[in-house]
Amino acid sequence: MKKVLVLDGSMRRNGNTSILVENFLKGSRQNTNQIDHIIAKDANIKYCTGCLRCNLIKRCSIADDEWKDLSHKVLEADVLVFASPVYFHYTTAALKKIIDRFRSFVHVQITETGLIHTPWQKWEKDFVLLLSMGSSDDSDAQPIIDLLDYMKNVLGENNRLHVIKATRLAVIKQINKTEDELETLYRKLNIPEKLAKKDNKKNKELLNKVFELGENLSI
Repeated sequence: MKKVLVLDGSMRRNGNTSILVENFLKGSRQNTNQIDHIIAKDANIKYCTGCLRCNLIKRCSIADDEWKDLSHKVLEADVLVFASPVYFHYTTAALKKIIDRFRSFVHVQITETGLIHTPWQKWEKDFVLLLSMGSSDDSDAQPIIDLLDYMKNVLGENNRLHVIKATRLAVIKQINKTEDELETLYRKLNIPEKLAKKDNKKNKELLNKVFELGENLSI
């Protein structure tokens, strides 16, 4: 039975990112009950200070927060889900704070030309990136995808990355709105109303895709 860990960077409950996560979890629950869902903004995780002690002790030296327990969950998970709305082309600060602590999973050597990252143990996991954004252009999320792709490669050549991007989501719960509700919203936002039918179909297909991904990865 697969272990699923969701690191949820949403800053408000029941938003578009939360809906993506819930559909992924509904799919996962078809095959496993070993699921942890961490709301990043509510987690007692301190900022990485760049002390580099993890290079020596092979773990994070910050001991007075929840990272020790969370890091064990990260290591034990078969499926790691990173979910976030796109804020200024990146994850929310709450999720990035957790991602920065992943530094303690690798040894970093400075060389003349750059850095060599060597994980303390090689991972073989499925990385999932669930992103919601207001932009109609999903390339606005590329910096996040680049980071996760890099992390996936550094932590083990057998890791896999799955990316789902939901676009043109300007207001809370928009991904669940009907075609008529989208037409009304788009009128207010000066977005062409003719897009409502297309977006309603796209959003439904996207939620089904998220459900199926959760189901397939949890087998």
